Amino acid sequence: MIAKQFLITGIVMAVFAMLLSILFRIQLAWPDTDFPILEVFLGKWAEGGRMKPEFFLSLVTIHGTMMVFFVLTAGLSGTFSNLLIPYQLGARDMASPLMNMLSYWFFFTACVIMVASFFVESGPASAGWTIYPPLSSVPTSIPGSGLGMTLWLISMTLFIASQVLGGVNYISTVLNMRTKGMDLWKMPLTIWAFFLTAIVGLLSFPVLVSAVVLLFFDRSVGTSFYLSDLVVQGEILPNEGGSPILFQHLFWFLGHPEVYIVVMPALGLTSEIISTNSRKPIFGYHAMVYSLVGITVLSFIVWGHHMFVTGMNPFLGGVFMITTLIIAVPSAVKAFNYIATLWRGNIRFTPAMMFAIGMVSFFVSGGLTGLYLGNAALDINLHDTYFVVAHFHLVMGSASIFGMLAGVYHWYPKMFGRMMDTKLGYLHFWLTFIGAYLVFFPMHFMGIDGVPRRYYTFTAFPFMDKWISVNLLITWSAIVAGLAQVAFLWNFFASIWKGKKATQNPWNSNTLEWTTPVEHIHGNWPGEIPTVYRWPYDYSKPGHDTDFIPQTVPFSETMSSNLPHDFEGNEEAIRIQNEWNKENNREVIEG
Repeated sequence: MIAKQFLITGIVMAVFAMLLSILFRIQLAWPDTDFPILEVFLGKWAEGGRMKPEFFLSLVTIHGTMMVFFVLTAGLSGTFSNLLIPYQLGARDMASPLMNMLSYWFFFTACVIMVASFFVESGPASAGWTIYPPLSSVPTSIPGSGLGMTLWLISMTLFIASQVLGGVNYISTVLNMRTKGMDLWKMPLTIWAFFLTAIVGLLSFPVLVSAVVLLFFDRSVGTSFYLSDLVVQGEILPNEGGSPILFQHLFWFLGHPEVYIVVMPALGLTSEIISTNSRKPIFGYHAMVYSLVGITVLSFIVWGHHMFVTGMNPFLGGVFMITTLIIAVPSAVKAFNYIATLWRGNIRFTPAMMFAIGMVSFFVSGGLTGLYLGNAALDINLHDTYFVVAHFHLVMGSASIFGMLAGVYHWYPKMFGRMMDTKLGYLHFWLTFIGAYLVFFPMHFMGIDGVPRRYYTFTAFPFMDKWISVNLLITWSAIVAGLAQVAFLWNFFASIWKGKKATQNPWNSNTLEWTTPVEHIHGNWPGEIPTVYRWPYDYSKPGHDTDFIPQTVPFSETMSSNLPHDFEGNEEAIRIQNEWNKENNREVIEG
């Protein structure tokens, strides 16, 4: 139930954030055109049908905040951690159901407060989703620096409380509540991803709280943690000795691990879906786990690559550059292993599989541009241009959204007991996939030409005139991709009541969640929790009569397909297997 709450709230926030992006894309595509309908919906922020510059900044700020935190963090991790950790580990519930409930309601309250900021007189926060001082720390800076910014800070504090409660719960459940036989090396890659994501969140989110508390002090108490030598509307502020760079360090110490908090759950879901629908064992299971661990560790020592233009010591910049390039290695391991899993597989192109493959595509194409931005000499030229927008919208935004959608299509039968419509799923995939590339890929070329992001209009700059037609293409593509989500929304909500009833294991999958009854019951399993005997990726095993062997099937029932490495040094199991091998004239396993 809590997984459904996270998912539906995340979908609502995604629709809201998407509408905001359509609004500011319309402004960028037709900057000198009046749209009277805008005044109907936006009131004083679009008098005469033309959006005000300060409201444009608010749209960009809240769009980024909602997508990064409310949709891709809470909507993705909150949904699938709550759904799959108890199911795939063989637990009756989470370690603390009370903390689990509180984590959702803190998140829901944060969403309400963020949306409410649109209804205050000075407007919502408009300092960018990174809320850099002084726009965020001096309430008189711009209209969006007032009450709207305060509500942003309150909302994010509640959101982080939600994530800390959830993270403690996920870690405790994984460590303490695995069923009999479920050791760490029998866990699906989904659980590894959620487990490590929770660790990253637990260590990095509190740092943003400290940054927010100091920001509150600067805004309300007269301190100078981030302020020094400022003039606002001709008035010299008394603040001295502070540094806005301090805020950037604190923000990006969360901000870069946040990229992996968003991406790692999507990678975990994709691993499970690609293996299941390729009818093959995941390629390099141990390498996949170690790559997740490597990403977890390295994510904490690369934050400075967001700050190459702050006057950073070149030696320190070089250190951050090297660690940034090194983190590409475990990411590449995952991409190559997905491709190797797909290679010569008996692939079933379900909507979930399509979105999973799409996720890999975005992860690779967006990740490659990270090599450019991770290089300090190149980043100084590309920083704050549309190249950065293109990069993170592909590697983090699109890849994670596609991973999330893949998870929704794949585990929908487990959540609602019904199937989503496949044809609508294909329509949704192709329009979204093509639309996302048409929106974000051209932005790379705009960025290389020096087009800056977050500008209200480009018509004042003659060198940008050649990009007007590209801006139109991007905006129309965004509108079409946005309309494609109507197919998903209809499919999602209509299928809850009208969808075809699901069978217990519609995908012929190996993991434990598909051993639970279709009807939801308290405690997940009606009787004793199943015992686990094997890893979750025994697909298309030579010698077996079906192309999947669930984790609950003992090796004694699959004598003809057992392999030496299956037994993990269990001498008794090897002895029994060897007796069978001798009787059937097969090669004896050496213990």
